[in-house]
Order: sequence, then C-alpha cells, then structure tokens
Amino acid sequence: MTLAYDVSGDGPALVLLHSAVCDRRMWDPQFTALVDAGYRVVRPDFHGFGQSPLPDRRHNDAEDVLELLDALGVEQAALIGSSYGGQIAVEIAARRPDRVSALALLCSGVPGHEPSDEMRAFGDREDELLEAGDVAAAVELNVDFWLGPDANDAAREQVRTMQRQAFDVQLAAPEGAGRNKVESDLSAIKAPVLAVTGDHDLADYRQIAHRLVDLLGDTTRHLALPWAGHLPSLERPAEVTELLAGFLRETVPVPVS
Repeated sequence: MTLAYDVSGDGPALVLLHSAVCDRRMWDPQFTALVDAGYRVVRPDFHGFGQSPLPDRRHNDAEDVLELLDALGVEQAALIGSSYGGQIAVEIAARRPDRVSALALLCSGVPGHEPSDEMRAFGDREDELLEAGDVAAAVELNVDFWLGPDANDAAREQVRTMQRQAFDVQLAAPEGAGRNKVESDLSAIKAPVLAVTGDHDLADYRQIAHRLVDLLGDTTRHLALPWAGHLPSLERPAEVTELLAGFLRETVPVPVS
C-alpha cells in the first residue's frame, strides 16, 4: 500500500506528517527550507488524503509510514507531526523507538486521548453536515475551527482545498476501508521531544503536551505559542520553520563536510 510522497535532499532523514484537515501540501512553506538546511526530507500523504486513496482493507498509518521508510532505505529519522500527524509520530516513536531520532510535535494528538466536550461537539457537527451531503459547509467548519487568528486568506484557502480533497477521497472509500488501532506504550519513547501548542487552540492539545512532559521528563520540552491556533506552521510559516530548524540543529545536527 504505497503512499504518495515527496523526497528531496541529503543528510539526516526527516519526515513531515500532516494534519487530518490537510495533506502533504501543508508543508510547502517548510519543505524546501529544511532540504536547504541539509536534511533528506520525506513528506507522505496518509491513506485517505491528498494523492493516497484509501485501500479496500483496513490499515494502520504508523505501519504505512514505516513501510515507506523501509522502501526508501531510511533506518532512522526525525519526525515532525502536525495534529493527527503528531499522533502518528508518537505512535511510531513508542512502537519503534530505534527508528526515531527526534520528535517535533505541533499541536499533537496522542493515541488514546479522551476528547473534550468541545472536540466531541465539533465532530458531531461535522458528521451531521456530511450525512446531510453538505460537504462545502463541513469544509468551512474545519477552516473556521482549526485555524488561528494569524492565519491569512492564503492559508485559509490552502486548508479549504486540502480538506475538500480529503473529504472527496474519504467519501469515495471502498467497502472494507478503515484504520486499525494499535496499543502504544508512550513511556517507550526515547527520542528528544519538542511539544508545541497554541494558546488559541483547544485545551486538549495543551493537556496532551503536559502529559508528555510528565511522562517523558527531561527529554521533552513544551513550547506554548501565544499567537497560535491549531495549525501554526500555516499561520506563521517562517517563524515555525525557524523554530523547527533550531530544534533539529540541537537534536539531529547536519554533519559538517
């Protein structure tokens, strides 16, 4: 089940994992900059997003990413994940700590998180709109809910385009498609972690960051961005690109030739 992906550059491997309201295009502001910083950068579309259709059987996104890395000959990589992509990065780091050199998590989920009432209400409203066939309204719900106040019109349009494509792919899913959940012991994570949250985001994601700090201790740092909503890499792309580059310089430096 090959994922659609882009890969470019040399040096230490770095994987960019997208949010569930986006696809790999969300990393357009960071991709070239991180390649230019000396990394071999991989950005896939999860199945059901972008150019990766859902297969006609159940699958697991973490296993799909590991399968892609095997195909590319990548034994170990730093993982940068946004929201759902962060959750998949956490799952990979917990299940295969030997494969992960560093984790940068932007407003990340984690496996097994119990959603707040606010998050449940959002999900219920999205389901209502999709069941009524109003895909356009479901798209706008996501654009308004997930982007913070610093997102410009271009960022909003980018999310609008990616979310619409995700809905189109997912609503056309073949019978038998779906995701398998696998239990993960988060305490098994060994890589250094940067957990970034936005003050304008749901409280769920700050709770998750604090949970990771409490669980993993000195290997994990929480950085709260007072200006950010749920998708900071799209809201202030240049600032987040430098933030990520700085974390990588500390944890996975590019060898000096």
